[in-house]
Order: sequence, then structure tokens, then C-alpha cells
Amino acid sequence: MQALGIKWAVVALTASLVLASCGGGSGGVSVVDTTTASATWKWALPSYFPTPKVPVDNPMSAAKVDLGRFLFYDVRLSGNSTQACGSCHQQDKAFSDGRAQARGSTGEFTPRSSQHLSNVVYHPTITWANISLTSLESQMAVPIFGINPVEMGVNDSNKAQVLQRIKDLPLYQDKFAQAFPGVADAITWANIVKAIASFQRALISANSRYDQQQQGQQTLNAQEQRGFQLFFGEKAECFHCHGNFNFNDQVIHASTRVLELPFNNTGLYNIGGTGAFPLPNRGLFELTGQASDMGKFRAPSLRNVEVTAPYMHDGTIATLEDVLDFYAAGGRNITTGPNAGDGRMNPNKSSLVAAINLNAQEKADIVAFLKTLTDQTFLTNPQYANPFTTP
Repeated sequence: MQALGIKWAVVALTASLVLASCGGGSGGVSVVDTTTASATWKWALPSYFPTPKVPVDNPMSAAKVDLGRFLFYDVRLSGNSTQACGSCHQQDKAFSDGRAQARGSTGEFTPRSSQHLSNVVYHPTITWANISLTSLESQMAVPIFGINPVEMGVNDSNKAQVLQRIKDLPLYQDKFAQAFPGVADAITWANIVKAIASFQRALISANSRYDQQQQGQQTLNAQEQRGFQLFFGEKAECFHCHGNFNFNDQVIHASTRVLELPFNNTGLYNIGGTGAFPLPNRGLFELTGQASDMGKFRAPSLRNVEVTAPYMHDGTIATLEDVLDFYAAGGRNITTGPNAGDGRMNPNKSSLVAAINLNAQEKADIVAFLKTLTDQTFLTNPQYANPFTTP
């Protein structure tokens, strides 16, 4: 269903025009002070984390992040008052939801799984396979205003009503005034989007055991060290797609000069030997219509990957062990059913995905290393938690 991706892009573009006035961390060892005319924000980052890039028209501020946190968790922001952003992005799962497919406020399932939000500020493209969504502000239009599928369920018929719910609350009257000082009518959809995007940018995960090891605060055990060597070595070659500080292959920050935006086909499907992926999840092809883009998706960050199962864009691989088996095989061979086909032979598969001779111990070692990327501070930080349930 190529139209699905196009509809997502159109929704985002339309909403970005509607919202035309639109555009921390834990465990850090250095602080970068980012100051603008209207706000001051301090990033707590390890030395090997670059300063994030923030839109000029949506500078960070503590008041805006605080407001965004409340809005992120507020079910009143959905059409039927049953779902919040935090429903599909749960803190204990690194702001994913544990489902193979996310479920919207009306019960409709989306085609893909919810991506986690660890260090989302560093993503130059947002979601699995939409090269047109290059900011959190533009992406937010998809879950809030999208109709195919319905997620938050805000539309032309209820948009004013949902906004009025927020306007009527003294809590928000005060918080919007602090986040957008001097603005006469601050409670607008544009400012709601800005505030939530600011909260999402504040979700820095940098205090895993791996990070502590990088900073000389502890050491990894022998198995984890072996997994580290395999992950960053030429045998397993995981680092080609997951080798930067955020363990992915797309990154943007304040000093970025050359921006690379790779999307890869990993051999997950090859329906009937034709290279096809099942509808409606056909990757970048949905937007470009180019046959070579069939099945190309963005590599997710592996930070907190231990708690973000199930895996792949459609959640069809259940465990990290299964993921290692998939990559060691050089793709997936589905022998029966409507999706039958040998993904290992997909003509559009990335050259980086090839069979790897890993024994059971080596696979276990890599999984052990991946678990060192779990940041328990991030998963439990009260600054990121639901303010409506947190004491």
C-alpha cells in the first residue's frame, strides 16, 4: 500500500502548514549550556555525546520541557480522551510499548511497532521509513492528526473541542504562561506540539553500564567484553549499522556538516522470490515508488534494546537471541504462508547483511553486550515519568 506512506507524508505536511508557528539527561559528565534569546537549557552529556541540534524556532527551556511532559502523558489530548503519547511510549520500555504493532485510541492497530525514544533528539529522520519527516514537530502531526491509521484521533470535527479541554484547565493555563511568556493566547496546537517535542528532546539516555565503562566508572565482565569485541569487529560487523555513540547509522547534532540518511533492506522478506515485502509495510518504497527502495527501513538505535522487544519494524522477531540468529543467517527464510520467500536472496538486500559464522557462545556474548546498553536510570528517572501518577 504505497498510498499509506504518502498519506502519512501528506498529513505531516498539512499539519506543518497548520502549525506554521512551530518550527535533562542522566549520567552526564559534562554540561553544555545552550542559550537563546528566550530560553536557557543545560544538557547533561558524556564527553562523547555531541551537543544536540535544536530548531531555532523552538528553543529548549525547563518550563517548556515540563509542560511537554504533562501533555505527553495527558489522555485529554486524544479525540476520545482515552490515549496519550505515553500510551504507546512507556518509560519502562524506553518509551516503546512492547507490542508488535501499536494500537490507537479507537482500537485500530498501526502497521508498525512504536519506536523507542531514547536519544530521539539525535535522529535526523523520524519513524521507520519516512525520509520526509525530519523533525519531531512535523512527525507529531502523524499520531495526533492522522486518519489512516487513527492514533490519537484528533480531526477537523473535534480539534477545537480537544484544544478547549486543555484551555479550560488552570494547570495548563499556568504552565503555558511559563513556557511561552508574554504570549497573549499561548494555548494553541502549535505550542502543544512545540512543548511535547521539547520533552522528547530531553529524553537523554547516557548512563548504561556501557556508558559507565566508557567513563572509567566500571568494567564489563569477560562475556560482555567478548560481545563488545564481536560487535565492533569484522566478524559480526554489527557496527556498520549500529556503530556511532547512539548505536545506529543516522545521526544529527549541532555540529553536523555532512548528513547521511541510509535506509537498509535486511532480508526480512522476499515474497515469492520477487523482492516484495508484505503490504502495507514496504519501507521507503511507499514514498519513492522506486523498486530498489522496497523493504528499506531506518536502523533503530540499540540503546535500551533489551527492553524494546519485539524487534524489527513489524515486531515479527521476538527476542534478541532470535535477532542474532536472523542476522547470522543473512536474512529470514519463510517457508510457508502468504509471506513465503527466502529473504536471504532478496535482490534489494543490503550488502552489509550477509551470513555470519557465529557459534552459540558468540551469539550469547553479543546479546550479553547488548544488555549493557540498558540504562536503568533512564527507565526510572522521575523527571521523565507520568506526572499524573508520580507522587
